[in-house]
Amino acid sequence: MEDKIKSSIMIDRRFWKAFKSKVGSERELRALSQAVEEANEDEISGILIIKALEKLLGREKEIPLIISPVKPKVVTDAGKAIRELRGSRF
Repeated sequence: MEDKIKSSIMIDRRFWKAFKSKVGSERELRALSQAVEEANEDEISGILIIKALEKLLGREKEIPLIISPVKPKVVTDAGKAIRELRGSRF
């Protein structure tokens, strides 16, 4: 058995009932602990991946989630470029 601990959490009653019902219908209720663990792993894995990428990129600060649009340096016509690409397929 893996190294596990027993923990208590505070959670919204309606959310817990809905989660428990969903797990009970998809699996047996005995799998409730495993379902909670999987939900936590899914959430944490995204955070761990972001942290690892930040470390690989050599960034000390978090990568911002807001991306600001930038204007192109060269005047472009997206419609014309698309028509040219479509025309070259035929």
